[in-house]
Amino acid sequence: MARQLIDTGFKDVYVLKGGLREWTRAQFPVDIKLVHKRECVSCHLDVTPGIVSDWQLSMHSKNMVSCSVCHGVFHMSEDDVELAKPVEPEKCGMCHEPQWNQFKAGKHAKAWKAMKAVPAAHWQPMLLMEGMKGCGGCHKIGIKTIDEIDTLREEAADFGIASCDSCHTRHTFKKAEAVHPRACQTCHMGFDHPQWEMYSSSKHGVRFFLKQENVLPEDAAAPVCQTCHMQGGNHEVRTPWGFWAIRLPLPQEDAWAAARKKILQAMGILDLEGNPTERFEVVKELDMARLTPEAWQQEREKMIGTCNKCHSVNFAKGELEKGDRMIRKADMILAEAVDIVAGLYAEGILKKPERYVRPFPDLLALHEAATSIELKLFHMFLEHRMRAFQGAFHNNPDYAFWYGWSNLRQDLTEIKEMEKELRKKKQKQTENCNFQIQN
Repeated sequence: MARQLIDTGFKDVYVLKGGLREWTRAQFPVDIKLVHKRECVSCHLDVTPGIVSDWQLSMHSKNMVSCSVCHGVFHMSEDDVELAKPVEPEKCGMCHEPQWNQFKAGKHAKAWKAMKAVPAAHWQPMLLMEGMKGCGGCHKIGIKTIDEIDTLREEAADFGIASCDSCHTRHTFKKAEAVHPRACQTCHMGFDHPQWEMYSSSKHGVRFFLKQENVLPEDAAAPVCQTCHMQGGNHEVRTPWGFWAIRLPLPQEDAWAAARKKILQAMGILDLEGNPTERFEVVKELDMARLTPEAWQQEREKMIGTCNKCHSVNFAKGELEKGDRMIRKADMILAEAVDIVAGLYAEGILKKPERYVRPFPDLLALHEAATSIELKLFHMFLEHRMRAFQGAFHNNPDYAFWYGWSNLRQDLTEIKEMEKELRKKKQKQTENCNFQIQN
């Protein structure tokens, strides 16, 4: 364990690059560690009184977890603020080791790298990504390297770069906050992942709010987000289908397999010959999809076990299988649209943009797609397809139908009309060119 000799006002005191647990394991006197608590509070009562108040309300303040445990002992005055250590999630793991190990194995821990893996993320203004005012504001929950943290502090975001505090917000760090479904709302809402809207207006969510209003008794069943996705408080959050619902291997059914292959090609995960690309390696590394039947089944059994607390196994399996079939139906429509746009590229009606790897639609270009017809395809993929199957899994019929399936059907109709117009335009250009050559 690394140690550094510093001047704390005590003779020959070494400070570990850790927290209270490591301090006490090393058998250093606790009163030396705590002396900084009093100095921090006396100053910050004037500078940031809300932070002091939150900390005083927390379990940390009642368990000798002082400011210096998390922020170090180097910052001791207004002249050396830059010496306050950024709070890395590993710091939380020194006292909350089981939760930290679970978190590291789940998808939330990979959120930062997942954002960075999307090509369009690198085409956006810094403040939306590294500045945490857009995608980065939620994806910051992902673990970052020390170098990334140092770069963020220098160039973009001095604060809010930890992970655990995305749900257990500073400085109260209350468990009660993190287990409330509204703790999930900030990130799991909106364009491509409106889980909050779907949950809160589903029967599960309605029952939860009725309990809050004392309409239902306290012991009435009312699942929250954490009931299904953090069973028993397990921080290893993972779902059978993953965010994109791109499970491998391909289905045995020929029509669905062909549709899914077309979608994976449009995502750049497979090349035009159907072989894995560099993006596939990223998906594999970041655990963004279940890549074996066993991995998928393991997550599905966990979900069935949770549902079985209120419902029969047969009911749970049947409802989840409806979600599977919704993915199939949505995939068939999206693949048809992808095929139309891919045909326009193959015929040279659409030209390969400079940013694209190949003359083929790239769904991960997001709203930076090069043409209007591809922007419509992007909405099909990341908004309407997502809502169709997410609405089914979250037991929200209105989202599954009107916000998902209905819009998918309308999108496909519009793409077919746009294809006709592009072909007419190309035909007219060809006729004009031939006329000029003849004359």
